[in-house]
Amino acid sequence: MIFCVEDDSGIRDLMVYALNAAGLEAAGLDGGASLEEALGERRPELILLDIMLPGEDGLSILKKLRARTDTADIPVIMATAKGTEFDRVTGLDLGADDYLSKPFGMMEMVSRVRAVLRRAGPKEPPRALRTGGLELDLEGCAAYADGVRTALTRKEYLLLRTLMERPGRVFTRGQLLEAVWGVEHVGETRTVDVHIATLRTKLGECGRQIETVRGLGYRLEDSR
Repeated sequence: MIFCVEDDSGIRDLMVYALNAAGLEAAGLDGGASLEEALGERRPELILLDIMLPGEDGLSILKKLRARTDTADIPVIMATAKGTEFDRVTGLDLGADDYLSKPFGMMEMVSRVRAVLRRAGPKEPPRALRTGGLELDLEGCAAYADGVRTALTRKEYLLLRTLMERPGRVFTRGQLLEAVWGVEHVGETRTVDVHIATLRTKLGECGRQIETVRGLGYRLEDSR
């Protein structure tokens, strides 16, 4: 079940229709109160959450979802107004899995939903991560680029692992600082940029799989 939280009834109905037509069960909700009620009855596989909602906004709702043990791991895709970079960055920092910029097409929405569901699906603990020409041996803590072992520092290894664990997901610099350097790390976002540049150099041609998302952060090309 996918919850579509959108106050515009016309857009909400269209989202539900498109998801149902794609073989995905969906239900429309008009705001935070109806979402809270629905969560008491059923746990969704994913939540599509508009930021601009009457009353409690989507960012506040997302923050509450991530703070609750029963909803912390539910994938959330935020819907943001076109050009509102601040909202997109804030949403990703709060734990959103992806975002859609309004106005968005229904085919794009369905594609994003499927991608997030695929990444969030249950998996056995992997012994290795592979995408494109990159491979990480998780047991040996070794990195390979096109089959050639590459010497990485611990921070570089953790940075690459964070990106490879969620290929296709955009990570803000703040999220990468927290994941690799710890929540108590104090420093400028340049720290991440410098390590990304060094990592790309060491990985050679495979380094191109690490993409810069302008104004947001970085992601690893999903080329599995």
